[in-house]
Amino acid sequence: MPRVADMTSEELSRELDALKAEHSSFVAKGLALNMARGKPASEQLDLSMPLLDILGANSDWRAEDGTDCRNYGVLDGIPEAKRLMASMLDDDPENVIVFGSSSLTAMYDTVARCFDFGTVGGHAWREERSLKWLCPAPGYDRHFAITEAFGFEMIPVPMNEYGPDMDLVERLVAEDENVKGIWCVPKYSNPGGVTYSDDVVRRLAEMECAAPDFRIVWDNAYCVHHLYDEVENQDVLLDIADACVEAGNPDRYFKFASTSKITLPGAGVAAMAASPDNIALIKKQMGAQVIGYDKLNQLRHVRFLKDAEGIAAHMSAHAAIIRPKFELVLAKLEEALGTEGIARWTTPRGGYFVSFDASEGCARRIVELAREAGVIMTGAGATWPYGRDPFDSNIRIAPTLPPLEELSQAMDVFCCCVKLATVEKLLAQ
Repeated sequence: MPRVADMTSEELSRELDALKAEHSSFVAKGLALNMARGKPASEQLDLSMPLLDILGANSDWRAEDGTDCRNYGVLDGIPEAKRLMASMLDDDPENVIVFGSSSLTAMYDTVARCFDFGTVGGHAWREERSLKWLCPAPGYDRHFAITEAFGFEMIPVPMNEYGPDMDLVERLVAEDENVKGIWCVPKYSNPGGVTYSDDVVRRLAEMECAAPDFRIVWDNAYCVHHLYDEVENQDVLLDIADACVEAGNPDRYFKFASTSKITLPGAGVAAMAASPDNIALIKKQMGAQVIGYDKLNQLRHVRFLKDAEGIAAHMSAHAAIIRPKFELVLAKLEEALGTEGIARWTTPRGGYFVSFDASEGCARRIVELAREAGVIMTGAGATWPYGRDPFDSNIRIAPTLPPLEELSQAMDVFCCCVKLATVEKLLAQ
């Protein structure tokens, strides 16, 4: 049988009837499967349950500097927590602030501070007549929600296998002083699994910006989330801080990371790293907002994870759980669609997602068909600013949450829906 992309109208009509019958059989099963968000599976959360037993009523509550972690104070985090998070952020502990459980909240607050009070040596962004932000796409919908909330005009920048299209980025930031920043998930990106090349990192650090207060929000959410233990199968990312310092732009970046998908997402630890001047300004501004974050949680994370080697060992256990899920997704896609000429997808070595590109104009229909058959996907368009994918093509596949058996069923449904939506489109042309 010819591949779908090469079928005649008669062949497509017969294929449509067969696919409709297959889809109806899935609908009849009354499935309830969810691949909508990149959540850890229960087995992954079980890995961190011992963390809850580390601090009991008779435990030593003191940090290494003698701080009583039950009490007020310590705005930027206890020393051992700063050191632990610095190992994830590729930075020095003195350049780190440790927050509460959510790096997303920390990023929102960081943008809000720049908006209300300005940056190092700069005025408040809210005083500008127009504000713009660069959004590599496909990208992270919750990033886009932040800049949309503050009224930024969000400008999509296409992603490629090396990172954002730097020719376009460099042109946009050089031409327009209203472009104030760029979102970056630089390692195992959401959703493409791309790790920025050294050249992309250096160009981001070196580029000439019309706005002297341009900022890179470097959300390294998946910095330790490898799928494979072998070093040769792990991506390596050049540090944006080193690149910015070398380029003479030491204040350009804000780096973020968290333990959300390392320990317990609702009870993890988030942190940021930035230049000494940025850190000093942020701490001054934070003083009006908070006395100190949850030092007990910081302490128990340090005692549970210990150091970079402890994090690596813990993440190896995570990888053993989710690696078979990614391999299943990729095998299902290859088996059902690999020779059809109607789709393409990424093969990540880490992170939480597979980025899938259907034929143009099909993504919304695929997600709709999947929902009818009991499979909930991330909404089509979510990976683009304003939820508008101009190609109606990209779909984020999140393999981590469902058990393998459910994931297998969900992928069978998904692949059927991809073919059905594509055949419908081809026949309508």
